[in-house]
Amino acid sequence: MRCTQRTNTCDAVADILPNIIDGVAVPSTGALIDLVDPATEQVYGRAPISTGADVDAAFAAASRAFPGWRDTTPAARQLALFRLADALAAHADEFADLESRDTGKPRASLVADEIDQSIDQLRFFAGAARELNGRAAAEYAEGFTSYVRREAIGVVAQVTPWNYPLNMAIWKIAPALAAGNTVVLKPSETTPSTTVRLAELAAEILPPGVLNVVLGDRTTGALLTEHPVPQLVAITGSVRAGMAVARSASTQLKRVHLELGGKAPAVVFADADLVRAAEGIAQAAFFNAGQDCTAATRVIVHSSVHDEFVRALVSYVKADIRTGAPDSGAFFGPVNNPAQLERVTGFIARLPAHARIETGGRRQGGAGYYVEPTVVTGVQQDDEIVQSEVFGPVLTVQPFETERDAVALANGVPYALAASTWTRDHATAMRMSRALDFGCVWINAHIPFVSDMPHGGFKQSGYGKDLSIYGFEDYTRLKHVMSSLE
Repeated sequence: MRCTQRTNTCDAVADILPNIIDGVAVPSTGALIDLVDPATEQVYGRAPISTGADVDAAFAAASRAFPGWRDTTPAARQLALFRLADALAAHADEFADLESRDTGKPRASLVADEIDQSIDQLRFFAGAARELNGRAAAEYAEGFTSYVRREAIGVVAQVTPWNYPLNMAIWKIAPALAAGNTVVLKPSETTPSTTVRLAELAAEILPPGVLNVVLGDRTTGALLTEHPVPQLVAITGSVRAGMAVARSASTQLKRVHLELGGKAPAVVFADADLVRAAEGIAQAAFFNAGQDCTAATRVIVHSSVHDEFVRALVSYVKADIRTGAPDSGAFFGPVNNPAQLERVTGFIARLPAHARIETGGRRQGGAGYYVEPTVVTGVQQDDEIVQSEVFGPVLTVQPFETERDAVALANGVPYALAASTWTRDHATAMRMSRALDFGCVWINAHIPFVSDMPHGGFKQSGYGKDLSIYGFEDYTRLKHVMSSLE
């Protein structure tokens, strides 16, 4: 069941998605945009470009709700998040259907790959709600007792992307709510369905105004991030968007949490299991059509096994990595929207003469935004395809001679979110895990996540951590309380 903007009541079909403000579906006076299925290019609904008045209403609701939510016990917040996780689990198939339609992702694996992870992440942060730790109370100055309070920050503005709509919404709202904050969140304009549905479920569990969802495009996002009410702005998105948020936040000294782009290397040494590495890297490169900031986008392989590795990689991609419709059994679906299709195919069209396409390189089919899995060799470190984030199913391969060369190539990009190294030698793995300048380093694997460990990068990949207790702490502030003993 979905709530329609036209009736403000639940109906089986929703032509126009609503905002969810103060726990109810609220019409927007903004213009409407089409929602397009990227697998078919067919319009299946509409959503508003919310206005300043909509954003003001959402922040007013969040401000009213904050004192009461902040003052609930950690146990009460934990229970609410557990209930939301249970509700998501009960509606898992519905969410998978909505997510597949919004994104074009293969339907068969969505529950296991993403919905179940979202449920686990909600449950993790439900537990974190009761872990508000600080330094032990003690007399650090004679005659005074000091202790630390870890408190909610206040109202939080959040913006999420289109590559993992539900999962990224959970990454944002779960730690914020667990810590006692209230939220105004804007999902991507191309993939709003699961976020709206999540807010509808949350409205049955959380007090009004604790979680508000406002739909819209980049203009609406700017209204959120530049609004005077939120004390923290969190965004998962492009480097360009992150820089804009950081600039606007600086004028009001707001806290900023940025999870931005990536250009992840996979460094393969001569002693690695090349077949295992080729298969693991291909899966990590092309999962979700490569639309993942941590996707393996650059293979850096020792020159002595370069050709052998490329043969194994191309063979596996041709045999097992296929794009196609959500119900076709394909490994990945289309890229998300026409602009992204143009971006990805543009990178391929602009490849320099010294680059060689080993497989793929073309748009596939006449309808839908499909791009073949593409492997490119012969690239050089200063090539656009190496230095810039494609965010599509494109993987490059470069040779290296020494470990020092490998580190220089891997670190020699503006991004620093994730990397992997592939070797049978423990010492090599340990040296590389230290030398690779990335927020996450996998050894003989690439792309698995767990709720308990932090995710976030350095350099132009942003700052702040998602997931883990560190992600929870990012949504809190520290207060020192000192009491005289006299």
